[in-house]
Amino acid sequence: VIQKWVNREISNFDYLIQLNTMAGRTYNDLAQYPVFPWILQDYTSEELDLNNPAVFRDLSKPIGVVNEKNAKAVKEKYNFEDPLGMIDKFHYGTHYSNAAGVMHYLIRVEPFTTLHIQLQSGRFDCADRQFHSIPATWQALMDNPNDVKELIPEFFYFPEFLENQNGFNLGQLQISKEVVNDVVLPKWARSPEDFIYKHRKALESEYVSAHLHEWIDLIFGYKQRGPVAVEALNVFY
Repeated sequence: VIQKWVNREISNFDYLIQLNTMAGRTYNDLAQYPVFPWILQDYTSEELDLNNPAVFRDLSKPIGVVNEKNAKAVKEKYNFEDPLGMIDKFHYGTHYSNAAGVMHYLIRVEPFTTLHIQLQSGRFDCADRQFHSIPATWQALMDNPNDVKELIPEFFYFPEFLENQNGFNLGQLQISKEVVNDVVLPKWARSPEDFIYKHRKALESEYVSAHLHEWIDLIFGYKQRGPVAVEALNVFY
């Protein structure tokens, strides 16, 4: 599979799906759901220029420290000594892929809506914590080193999850009073289909093809454990 990918006989999308499968990840288990990277960092421009390296996220860093400002807090957390010596050191107390995160992204489509409601004791979580905007979700990641969610494959092929086609009452945001309905898209996306088209194009772009292996090292490769993981700020609880 690596050889096929290197020879460009399979796409970046196919390669990531196959890696996820080999790593034991599956659509049948929310706790081991396939994981995909955030690949862009420009969610505010009117047009998306895929020839400009500045629009892409730095794939060599875990999402928690893509914003340099978070690195200090992450290092401090690792250097905290557990007085009982029971807990191994870690940079992040949460994970880049978990069941709650999958339900968070897919809340507008069944069976994830029902699963989310069950998780929240029979009701929707408060509107401010819902997935309501792609630009706002990215900004929250940049501002908060404790939020380290990567993406799921649906961001590259499934426009329906961005629309509230079932008309669920997801509440309204506290400060702006905005009603949470369809997911707010980046300015450069004219529709959910347009977002998926451009996002998939970005995944297959020259920049991502040249740097994807750096992210794979963090998630599936040698930077998951040991001194290399510590150096890469990539140790999870």
